[in-house]
Amino acid sequence: MSLLPDADSFKRLVDGSARGPAAVLARGGLAALAAPYSLAMRARNTAYDCGLLAISSAPVPVISIGNLTLGGTGKTPLVAWCAQTLRAAGLRPAIVSRGYGVEAGQTSDEAAELRILLPDVPHVANRDRVAGACAAAAAGAGAVVLDDGFQHRRLARDLDIVAVDATDPFGCGHIFPRGLLREPLAGLARAQAVVLTRATLVDAHRRDSIRATLASACGGRLPAVWAEAAHRPVQFRTASGAALPLAALAGKRIVAFAGIGNPSAFRATLEDLGAEVVGFRPFADHHAYTAHDLSALAASARAAGADLAVTTLKDLVKVRSDTLGDTPLAAIEIAIEITSGGAALEALLVPIIGRVRSIA
Repeated sequence: MSLLPDADSFKRLVDGSARGPAAVLARGGLAALAAPYSLAMRARNTAYDCGLLAISSAPVPVISIGNLTLGGTGKTPLVAWCAQTLRAAGLRPAIVSRGYGVEAGQTSDEAAELRILLPDVPHVANRDRVAGACAAAAAGAGAVVLDDGFQHRRLARDLDIVAVDATDPFGCGHIFPRGLLREPLAGLARAQAVVLTRATLVDAHRRDSIRATLASACGGRLPAVWAEAAHRPVQFRTASGAALPLAALAGKRIVAFAGIGNPSAFRATLEDLGAEVVGFRPFADHHAYTAHDLSALAASARAAGADLAVTTLKDLVKVRSDTLGDTPLAAIEIAIEITSGGAALEALLVPIIGRVRSIA
């Protein structure tokens, strides 16, 4: 019996890995569903471009960090980088997000993770991002970093930065639900900057090919700034707040689990740190862990003779424990490092920083 979660099975279906008559028929059905969705997205974007749908402005500058695909593109570390850059310039930023999968007053996975990474940066979760940005400004924020905001056209923004994952850049080449694209690749032309995340996981030829494909999809109008970034592990954290050095992983037998959009990239990071991964369990993105899940993971760790269980910060904030049964549990903290195009990317922030300072 397969242990693949539904999300992983869906990915194998849409990327063509799943074979056989049933998979071919399923892809055909998904393609039929994708056609009206694609038309609706194009019509919506055209309506905003032509002024048929209203765009509202916030009282402070807005920087949107978004993507074109469903699943993990390494966007959260990029949000943290942007907020930290604004803080270093003397601004008081706030992060505004929709609050995926949570009710009013609750905290989303990403918000909880960002609270650990940026304890001094307020986070406003509101399905109405216009209201959220206005609330952040009213609370004293000098600028708003809009998390996952590229498709949220109703809120005006001063800068659009789009993250593209080098390990899965094109969303399987199809609009959802036939693929993982939220909108056609041509939508990238609305942005001012592209950041190719996890760029060090592919070679230079592949990076050039990704850039050429995106430029072609945009009719040659690729955003002015192209930057590339690596996701670097920084340290380990426990639920109780303890920090462990990366060297703690070398030579250890570990079991790992992750409910994120790109679990394979997480596993590759662990292996690069010298760990012996004796068990790995991917869950669906934003998975809500049950007592049964945790019991099964603990049993797997015990059976494998693991020295340590490792997950992501996004998952640790939901598990909220320093152990899985008798096995110590820690999360790896990832930070983004701009490996090329960093000066040009930061230059896009200069007018925004100047505008905030002039208002203040």
